[in-house]
Amino acid sequence: MNYPETLQYLYTRLPLFSRIGAAAMKKDLHNTIALCNHLDNPERKFKSIHVAGTNGKGSVSHMLAAVLQQAGYKTGLYTSPHLHDFRERIRINGQMMPEHKVEDFVAGIIPEIDRLEPSFFELTVAMAFQYFADEQVDIAVIETGLGGRLDSTNVILPEVSVITNIGFDHTDLLGDTLAKIASEKAGIIKENVPVVIGERNAETDPVFDATAEEKNAAIFYAADHFSVVEYISAPTHLEVQLAEKDATEPLHIQLDLPGMYQLKNVQTALMAIRVLQQCGWKISEGQIASGLAQVQMLTGLMGRWEVLQTAPAVVLEVAHNAAGMQQVLHHVGQHPFGKLHFVLGMVKDKDISAVLQLLPKDAAYYFTQAAIPRALPAAELQAKAAQNGLTGQEYPDVNAAIDAALQAASNNDLVLICGSVFLVGEVDRERFRSSPR
Repeated sequence: MNYPETLQYLYTRLPLFSRIGAAAMKKDLHNTIALCNHLDNPERKFKSIHVAGTNGKGSVSHMLAAVLQQAGYKTGLYTSPHLHDFRERIRINGQMMPEHKVEDFVAGIIPEIDRLEPSFFELTVAMAFQYFADEQVDIAVIETGLGGRLDSTNVILPEVSVITNIGFDHTDLLGDTLAKIASEKAGIIKENVPVVIGERNAETDPVFDATAEEKNAAIFYAADHFSVVEYISAPTHLEVQLAEKDATEPLHIQLDLPGMYQLKNVQTALMAIRVLQQCGWKISEGQIASGLAQVQMLTGLMGRWEVLQTAPAVVLEVAHNAAGMQQVLHHVGQHPFGKLHFVLGMVKDKDISAVLQLLPKDAAYYFTQAAIPRALPAAELQAKAAQNGLTGQEYPDVNAAIDAALQAASNNDLVLICGSVFLVGEVDRERFRSSPR
């Protein structure tokens, strides 16, 4: 099979969460363990960092990978889902896994697919681990899927575990209280492996403290070690001055990710870096600053307040749950613009009402849907939005919605495209390549 045929095989042969939702999830690690055993346990052949959380885990994973790359380490990065190219999930030093490597891995694993019937995610995790082992990376940053305890990635023994935060998302799978969700995420905490928690919360802190004590794992809350002194939010970057516990001088960081929600994520990443330094990893202050200033270029991160053009501003944002949307709207509120044009599409299994209740009623809405079975039909989204006082037209796909928004927008307006990772992934970026930035 060539590369397109290989992808077609993966998408049609394996249960895929983005296509069928919870039915693709496996309730234990049996398949992942079996695949890794078949591959001679590649997950044991490289060092790793494990990152979980409701929001921010993708940004934190990319920040850590960028810093480690700048420190001279050959760095693997496994994230999900992808926006445009399947190989975005599996990178080394920012470079995607070569197509022929994907072809070779799949061709060789077909007998095991027929025997085990793994999910798409289980197989891609095994593929990433094999690739990182074959290429002898120094360390790999591994982002969980949606959980922790039963996530397919949870077969590694990392240098440090990281949990960014806990919010309400995938409650049908992870639990309907913050404590229950935290318990699932805390499943990545390993015996004698330090864990970093990004944010404090009265409901979830006891869960993390108890699990860390049970596992004899040193626990570090980023919020206890770092605090924001001041920041400047610019259209394309974020400048922040941080006070660090026991440090005599403030830490100055320029981050190439402009979303204000990155203020919390960068503190989480810095705490994880401090733990790595304590564990003997050689990372200088200059390498930290350089890595964080070039996250997008070094790692290929997309979709986090990604500005495609100005006049009018067109921004992509993968926020897709209430907590994420709240952070994005806070960022929107800090920047002057004429009118907000909101291109919105969501999937059926999210708490849609919780998101819609947050959205401003004075924005212009363009309701649409991604081309996946899980997508909420645009007409249904429009009807639900109307119940919350939000008005707008429906469009068959995201690019048609963007066309309408651009026709209506003035030069000082903002066109914001978000609500679903899959929706953002279908945006035609080529049309913006020659636009002024």
